[in-house]
Amino acid sequence: MTLPGGSSAPSDSALESDGAIPLQSLASGPAPTRNPTPPPAPGFSAPPPHTLDSETSTPPHDRAELRRANPHGRGPESTVATADQTETDSPSEPAPELMTRDLPPPLRSAAGFTSPSYGSITPRHSDDGADDEGTAPLVRSRKRSDASRSSLGEFGVRRRRDGSQPRSPVSRRPPRQSEELGGSTTIGGLEGRFGTTETSLLNDPVKQPDSEEDDDERSYVFDSDAEDDEDPPDNSPYAQVRASVSPTDNTSLSINTPRMWAFSVLFSVLGSSTNLFFSLRYPSVAITPVIALLMVHPLGLLWDYLLKRPDDPPEEYVDGCRSDNASTASSEEHRPHVVPLEQRGRLDRMRLWLAQGRWNEKEHSCVYVSSNVSFGFAFATDVIVEQTQFYKQEASLTYQLLLTLSTQILGYTFAGLTRRFLVRPSGMIWPGTLMSAAMFTTLHKEENKEANGWRISRWKFFYAVWLGAFLFYFLPGLLMPALSYFNVVTWFAPDNVVVANLFGVVSGLGLFPLTFDWAQVAYIGSPLLTPFWAAMNVVGGLVVVMWIVAPIAYYSNWLYSSYMPILSAAVFDNTGNVYDVSKVLTRDFLFDREAYSNYSRVFLPITYVLSYGVQFAGLASLLTHTICWHGKDIWMQWKRSLEETAGESKGTYQPVSEPTEGLGRASSNGRGARTTRSSMSIDNLMSREDVHNRLMRRYKDAPMLWYLMTFVSMTAIGIFVVEYYPIHLPWYGLLLALGICTVLFIPIGIIMAVTNQHSSIYLICQLIAGIIFPGRPVANMVFVTYGYISSAQGIKFAADLKLGHYMKIPPRILFTVQIIATIISSVTQIAVLNWMFVNVPGICTPQAINGFTCPIARVHFNGSILWGVVGPTEFFGPHATYRPLVWAFAVGAVLPIPLWLYARKRRDSLVRKINLPVLFGSLGWIPPATGLNFSVWAVVCFVFNYLVKKRAPAWWAKYTMTLSAALDSGLAFGIVVVFFGFVYSGLMRGFTWWGTEVYKKGCDWQACSYRSVPEGGRFGPEVW
Repeated sequence: MTLPGGSSAPSDSALESDGAIPLQSLASGPAPTRNPTPPPAPGFSAPPPHTLDSETSTPPHDRAELRRANPHGRGPESTVATADQTETDSPSEPAPELMTRDLPPPLRSAAGFTSPSYGSITPRHSDDGADDEGTAPLVRSRKRSDASRSSLGEFGVRRRRDGSQPRSPVSRRPPRQSEELGGSTTIGGLEGRFGTTETSLLNDPVKQPDSEEDDDERSYVFDSDAEDDEDPPDNSPYAQVRASVSPTDNTSLSINTPRMWAFSVLFSVLGSSTNLFFSLRYPSVAITPVIALLMVHPLGLLWDYLLKRPDDPPEEYVDGCRSDNASTASSEEHRPHVVPLEQRGRLDRMRLWLAQGRWNEKEHSCVYVSSNVSFGFAFATDVIVEQTQFYKQEASLTYQLLLTLSTQILGYTFAGLTRRFLVRPSGMIWPGTLMSAAMFTTLHKEENKEANGWRISRWKFFYAVWLGAFLFYFLPGLLMPALSYFNVVTWFAPDNVVVANLFGVVSGLGLFPLTFDWAQVAYIGSPLLTPFWAAMNVVGGLVVVMWIVAPIAYYSNWLYSSYMPILSAAVFDNTGNVYDVSKVLTRDFLFDREAYSNYSRVFLPITYVLSYGVQFAGLASLLTHTICWHGKDIWMQWKRSLEETAGESKGTYQPVSEPTEGLGRASSNGRGARTTRSSMSIDNLMSREDVHNRLMRRYKDAPMLWYLMTFVSMTAIGIFVVEYYPIHLPWYGLLLALGICTVLFIPIGIIMAVTNQHSSIYLICQLIAGIIFPGRPVANMVFVTYGYISSAQGIKFAADLKLGHYMKIPPRILFTVQIIATIISSVTQIAVLNWMFVNVPGICTPQAINGFTCPIARVHFNGSILWGVVGPTEFFGPHATYRPLVWAFAVGAVLPIPLWLYARKRRDSLVRKINLPVLFGSLGWIPPATGLNFSVWAVVCFVFNYLVKKRAPAWWAKYTMTLSAALDSGLAFGIVVVFFGFVYSGLMRGFTWWGTEVYKKGCDWQACSYRSVPEGGRFGPEVW
């Protein structure tokens, strides 16, 4: 091969005779950021110097950096040019990366290959052109962050060997990645509002690529003709990770800037306050972090557009923080008109402070993480609602703040202390984070490819849909609510109980799936982001349990259900009225058994009974399903994580690919490396370490002491809360709740990281608290809050740590972002909650204006009655009314086994699509969700994630996520405007017409029961 300058590439034998440069071992601790560049190999000569590009003042070869030293580069730091770029930007001389594409193994084993910063892009600018020439053959450095156009993908062009146009990492993604990695699920039921719902569910994520699978089951693999030498030898063995995450790290990007903090605080306040506001309303919508991911990007670009100036001094960033060591000589040479800082005015200096760095994917990631930890409303606020609105117990502002802060922050301890098990191993892939990582790459490359004839950009599409959703909401949300509660079938027979039971949308099963309110459609999660196979599992459970079993049980009066509405979020006494819990509590909010015996047992509507049954079955089936389908993966990863822990304690680094030469030779033919990786067995897929873990070692880790101090301080606050305030939970009860979380956190985390299925300990905590502390409802709620939320929040924080791991965010900056966002969101939610208590008339009652009936808090309050006041023994003990529900645990535990035995060898069988944890767990939304919420949700999911996806896959891939975010945010803004602008202000007082009243006439709205209790009579057992 002839190189630019006339030299020929050395042969293998010549290189071997000169001696290969040995691999460096990697000691523990951060690697230096300014390692000297190794000298060129014998026989190599530097290419002739390039002239500066007049547009960017950057040498052309700088835009193709990393191609010599990092032939595997892919992603925003070393992107492959798009087709449009290739046609117009082709270099006039041979692409510089051709010099190393076919280099023999010794050169691929250059010094520094195994260092933590191998594959990273460290900014370096030299005034000496000779130095640049001398190091050009092996290393090319990027301009400092003032030229961080790097995030826009302006780099050199690389063509594939077959002459076809190269594809971006996003375009390499298989068609199903957006479906399987970016979907919201309903497995968590009500936990979705404060759990981990914006994730997908993988039925079988680790598969052999040589098997023939259909579209919904194939694993993620790259095209076979993709160039293997673009990957580092230790890139992730998982194709979905390689397709979504760049194996490089641009260390020149700014992170810790006023812009990042301003947006993080802004979206933490807006998201947490909005979701808390909507959590007390039915129907409502949850503002997901995806909305922040999309909306903050144009704001970041606008920030730079307004504050950046051509004469700004250059900046240099080290580990995301601005360095004061920028070269003055360099700035004068390249920017002769730079005005020294001391000669600038106060306002100009303030502008420069605000304009630090440039908007990039790392800042974007930090804003998204802050949104992710703050958007879900705090579970403690539900406890406060139940105490103040349902139990009528006083709750001071200090108590509210301490309870919320301690429960929200304790999860960091569990996430931080388990990083070596849940974050660092490459086998812990956390599929739910890959969608976000891929979105950062897509947005910052600013591509706008045609999709099935649509050329409108995502931003214009977003704004158009957002405006339409906002304006349209005035119809169902204000002018004609009948379009939201579209129980049109009942209009023809409003007093017919059976018609209301079957076709009603308020207290019925919703067999006529039609509504014109997106709040009804997306109440259980956006159907546009839910995989179609998961939606079919949900619909299957809905049809069997709610549309077949529930009517049969209801009309046959099983468990006295005919004396209550078929669907309701309330619990009832033996006269058919809503249960008055105050009659069975003392003044100290303790259970009064004598009063209970004189009043009534607690009775549940049939859909409530079945909801508990499927939740019991779902919890048991999750364990069995995970053991059957993923048990081997989890066991192998557990053993490898322990081995990795032992290896880390020695402070040594084992090269991931020991046969480096063989790997290099295999890569040279364009097929070997990736083929070997893609055909690994399941055991080999659980690799010890990958390029992302190695690159992260250059950053200072967040000390373990930080997490321990967080745990000690928040636990101390929790003990003060339970001992000082009248909660009736002893201090050892709090420690027991944290102990349950401690024992189950790593197994739950491994299940979530490998299978993306969240195993909740909510019911376990309720059951244990009910047994150990019977008759103490407030103690039960607080016990569940500390136990369950510490686990759920910890899992969410661990997922964010993995996202920061993929995006190469310094751990200390990420820790600070998470803590500050959590504190801000907690204080914001308490402020909003107390404002609503004072200013929303009738809040948490059926008469509340604009639907602020607190439906989720009502369900949790009912749970506290069942588990805290009455206790598990009264409900599920011998001779108890709901004793049969205990068998749901056994049914759920056994059912996955025959399905697995049948389908494990039949990869084309539809039985593989049946996911019992999804089928059972999703119905936990009922109540407060109704059949309408599920049925219309499934119809929309079918239209977009099946019909549109198959007929217009490019449109579906480009616009679906944007459409969901636009509809959700437009609806949210519409609800806020309607409430504050028209309802709360009183402008619509007295406004009534047929469209505002027709849906309220009849049994659907009044929640009629099939059987009536005689005057003065009662139903149920005579003695209890």
